[in-house]
Amino acid sequence: MSTTAEPINRNKKFIDHLFKRCQEDKGFAARLRRANNPATEYQSWEVLGAFGVDLEKKHERQAYATVAAALANSRAQRNGSLTLGKAIAMSFPDGNEDKQAIARLRRLLACGSIPETCLVLRPLLSLIQSRVTQALDYEQLLGDLLWFGERTRARWAQQFYARSEQKEDNL
Repeated sequence: MSTTAEPINRNKKFIDHLFKRCQEDKGFAARLRRANNPATEYQSWEVLGAFGVDLEKKHERQAYATVAAALANSRAQRNGSLTLGKAIAMSFPDGNEDKQAIARLRRLLACGSIPETCLVLRPLLSLIQSRVTQALDYEQLLGDLLWFGERTRARWAQQFYARSEQKEDNL
């Protein structure tokens, strides 16, 4: 009998393992970075397969590969607490009122499948990492992708449009 804690625990172990190995082995990190490209994604399959990722299930494989590549491309030393929606807003000068930020979020929310979401998310994650210094919560992102649906999209929108404490003080 499986419990809801099993996938969460598996995701945490996966993320923790990736951070540790990326810091110790630059070749390992390079193989994971290649998962961003569908033509070279197979180079990450050794790592994914070792964690029990079903490589034949495209939606599962791509979710893990997308997060692994983003993690390997990041400057973070450990998992962060920054949510995806908030990170998108923080990537633009006017935050959640920026027209480009809103357009990026809307495109992401329009995705109807995990593979499409991963395709849209890859360049967005690169943009976030180039503009935001705070570390993403990769464990949460992986969970969101694996359970992608209406609730995930609603959570990302809620995170994006949430008012910051500083803005609330000025109201």
